[in-house]
Amino acid sequence: MINKNEWLIVGLITSCHGINGQLKVKSLSDFEERFLKPGLRWLQKENELPSKIELISGFKNPGKETFILRFKGISTRNHAEKLKNYKILVKTSNLPKLNKQEFHLLELINLQVKILENEELKIIGKIIGLENEKNNLLVIELLKDHKKVLVPFVNEIVPLIDIKNNFIIVKPPKGLFEL
Repeated sequence: MINKNEWLIVGLITSCHGINGQLKVKSLSDFEERFLKPGLRWLQKENELPSKIELISGFKNPGKETFILRFKGISTRNHAEKLKNYKILVKTSNLPKLNKQEFHLLELINLQVKILENEELKIIGKIIGLENEKNNLLVIELLKDHKKVLVPFVNEIVPLIDIKNNFIIVKPPKGLFEL
């Protein structure tokens, strides 16, 4: 078992590209250099321990959120085929430095979730995870019944993020927390 707080998933290998071992990768990151700059990366199959691999080269598919990557030691389509559905990870200790008012999605984990009710802020839960397929979703565990709710991470619903004071404010659409 690996420590989830030590790793961040930045990409997902979706398929092969061509016959020379190149791989198509769906980006789950805002930092394109993770797929363009050669160097050490980590691959993980399901919940196995991550393994080191060296990125040789990469380029972005024009107009898409996918990249074509070449890894050291992967030179045939058959070998590349075996890596389908592997996750590309980076260590959280290697996260890029950000500007003020910016944050890593990972920093949202364990933040309190508050809503404005009768002119007062009320704590309703905490963020326990993130889902990032086509949209960013916050996984919130509600205090009242420990139910897990997926909340779209968009400005209209999450207008305030206060990393320093450990909370976010949500303006949920009617009925979101009653589902």
